[in-house]
Amino acid sequence: MSSTSEVGHAKNVANLQKITQQVSTYSLYNPPVDNISVASLQALYTAANAKLTEVGDKKNANKNAIVARQSAFEDLKSTCTRIMNLLEILGLPQGTLDQAKSLNRSIQGSSKKTTTPPEDGKEAPKSSSTSRQSFTQQEDNFGLLVQLLGTIPNYTPNEEDLKLANLTTYHQSLESATETVDQTEAQLNTKMIDRDKILYDEEAGLYTLAMNVKKYVKSLYGATSPEYTTVSAIEFKTRK
Repeated sequence: MSSTSEVGHAKNVANLQKITQQVSTYSLYNPPVDNISVASLQALYTAANAKLTEVGDKKNANKNAIVARQSAFEDLKSTCTRIMNLLEILGLPQGTLDQAKSLNRSIQGSSKKTTTPPEDGKEAPKSSSTSRQSFTQQEDNFGLLVQLLGTIPNYTPNEEDLKLANLTTYHQSLESATETVDQTEAQLNTKMIDRDKILYDEEAGLYTLAMNVKKYVKSLYGATSPEYTTVSAIEFKTRK
């Protein structure tokens, strides 16, 4: 049983058209079941081809959303670095500054180094990773950092992009970009399920019906006939 790539799905659909055109030229081809009649196979080809197009459209939408998210997050780390540099000069309580540093470390993906020396003859303990690098986690941590800034009365930067209102807007744009990726991915997954059902359903999928067409031609003309040899050479792949 072969697995199928996107190219494999498209080839299956193209080969359905090919086998349909072939059997339509056979004078004896008149199956006793409707789902492999020439008319039904033609309708299946149209429906399957439409599903491939839908998957392609949703895949492109998802790719575009991913690119847009990447662009939206491009300046996040440098922005947080600038925020931290500003906080360092405000004379904040150490607890507040430590909280901001912790959130920044999570966004930057840095690690907090251990200060415990290794025991003699033992491997040095590994640092405690504070890396939470998924886009959702970065956006969440940045939201918490913006909330923290809102509690600091003397956080009054002169730079427009670092002002609280603009940071809030920026956070909302990150949130929106992430949600769009999630939405387009969910839509793509649904379309892929629909495609796989029409192509690989065990009872009525394209692969099953194509195999039944071959079996029927074999029963009509025989295993060594040129008619069966021709259709048996048309390849269809199923999933593992």
